[in-house]
Amino acid sequence: MRFLYGKQDLRSLERSQENGFLLTNGLGGYASVMAGFGVPRCDQGILVAAVKAPNVRINMVHRLQEKLIIGDRELFLSSQGFADGTPAEDGYKHLASFCLDMLPCWTYDVSGVRVVRRMVMQQEKNTTVVLYEIENRSGKAVKLDVKPFLKFVPRENIVEAEKPLVYKRGTVSADGYTLYIRTGAALAKIKPVWQWLAYPEDAKDGRPDKGMAGAVCHAVQTVEPGETVKFEISFSMDSKKVSGEKLVKAHCARAKKLLSAAGLKDQLARQLVLAADAYIARRDSTNGKTILAGYPLFSDWGRDTMISLPGCCLSTGRYEDAKSILRTFLAYEKNGLVPNLFPEGESKPMYNTVDAALLLIDAVWQYYTRTQDASFVEEAYPVLERIVSNYKKGTDHCICMDSDGLIRAGGGLDQVTWMDVRVNDILPTPRHGKPVEINAYWYNALRIMEQFAALQNLDGTAYGALAAQVKESFVKTFYMEDKGYLKDVISGTYNDEQLRCNQIWAVSMPFTMLSPEQEESVVNTVRRHLYTPCGLRTLSPEDPEYHPNYGGDMVSRDMAYHQGTTWVFPMGAYYLAYLKTHGGTAEARAYVRSQLDALEPMLREGCAGQLPEIYEGDFPTESKGCFGQAWSVGEMLRVFEAIEKN
Repeated sequence: MRFLYGKQDLRSLERSQENGFLLTNGLGGYASVMAGFGVPRCDQGILVAAVKAPNVRINMVHRLQEKLIIGDRELFLSSQGFADGTPAEDGYKHLASFCLDMLPCWTYDVSGVRVVRRMVMQQEKNTTVVLYEIENRSGKAVKLDVKPFLKFVPRENIVEAEKPLVYKRGTVSADGYTLYIRTGAALAKIKPVWQWLAYPEDAKDGRPDKGMAGAVCHAVQTVEPGETVKFEISFSMDSKKVSGEKLVKAHCARAKKLLSAAGLKDQLARQLVLAADAYIARRDSTNGKTILAGYPLFSDWGRDTMISLPGCCLSTGRYEDAKSILRTFLAYEKNGLVPNLFPEGESKPMYNTVDAALLLIDAVWQYYTRTQDASFVEEAYPVLERIVSNYKKGTDHCICMDSDGLIRAGGGLDQVTWMDVRVNDILPTPRHGKPVEINAYWYNALRIMEQFAALQNLDGTAYGALAAQVKESFVKTFYMEDKGYLKDVISGTYNDEQLRCNQIWAVSMPFTMLSPEQEESVVNTVRRHLYTPCGLRTLSPEDPEYHPNYGGDMVSRDMAYHQGTTWVFPMGAYYLAYLKTHGGTAEARAYVRSQLDALEPMLREGCAGQLPEIYEGDFPTESKGCFGQAWSVGEMLRVFEAIEKN
């Protein structure tokens, strides 16, 4: 898709900071600035390098200050607010358009001078190249002065004081890192310049509202009257020189290959295929592929990976990437659990998740149904057996099967489902006991194991018998006939009957327990109380604990995070459940596709081409949290796959 923003979208500094873009390099590194070519948050940058893939990320080049000099007139092309009273750079006034069409492109027209700026990252390298074309019809000599403002700090950190940045013949060194700057323009050292940048987007969420960045060199390109000049500036952690034009061609060729492998025809689906690529990265510590949960805030987590994988990898035809990810998790199984967080340095994996292992079984099933790769099932089967065995007898984090066959989990201050926020000693969403979606995953896993056993000529009757018990207990325990929906958890508290989105997975999984009438009632109830065009609310607005607004400091945000906030990713399960309860007919598919039109403005708002993590509960208009979220993209890809291929 082509996302175009013109002057009507960019008529103020604030408006120019509303929408941006995301480029990634397959390592966890990224480039992300706004349409006005500024950074209203500290974790954005021209080059945020993954020095150890995928999570050790250093904000190297935070922004570029660009000044266009036409004769004796100076004006900015960059747009940036400052925190110390310095007048804002107002490049948005001269910006004719910002366009994202596989790659970002800015066009400026001022006094007969046309400047086009493009940007590209190199795959598997920490390199960003900015490409310029200047057409001078002003009748005067023109100069473009570009100053890279640097940080050399971890992605999420602010700089609060000036520090040494050592420039030497096209390199800048600080804090043990070296940045290589190459350009056809005149590159020269300058006296260090430090700026206090304003971070209004961070301020909304209670994070620091300002931070520093420094410049120690600049690149100047002169263009004589009547000339058109092209030049590039590359920023890299690699000493090897690269061509930006070649990287642009390679990027577009790679994108076309990804689209061809996915085979999806809908333009929204094709955009999501490209969006999904941003999250699939290499992990150095495991020497395999992984999925980053979201940009710019999150790393790769087990639960998020298992939810994202079917859409981001399988719906897009990236079967080898899926197999690599699954093998990593299979190798790290411990006591029937798989990591929620992988190790960095000397750290050990963290296994604080009840759902990731069950979703791993489902992901292997999803992989098998698309590939018929029985040899991989045979390879995975012993680990999958251990998962089920440990859940039955009991394992860490109070995870165990009760006498009725249902799974209970959590204790103390543990939060082991996806609604996992903890505020000091407060659990805003306590779900200790038997969570509804966990038991839906459990039943699904048992039926899959029954199928996998038969595939290998093994006796799977015990899995089938246990599944039958789980089904009987689940329907009896969770389904409320008088209300027509499922309890959220079995804990003996008020929280049990809260109307939450978690019940939708009891309908959308491959193997489910409810009758058709019960499934239809659940879907209808979710629609009435939780559905918005942008996602599902996490709690009914009729609940006294409902929090409609998400924002403010961390405590305020966390108290709302799963208490009414609208999440994009459960909407995928909702649409799959709708298709199922309506027989997957042509009419049902057409209806769901009409509902998916809401994705187009969502893809245009915030981070162009991406789906965000969350919106507010009452008025879901402005994206919140991560501006790009893997499971949001992945789950919607599954819906498009169901519409087009089933």
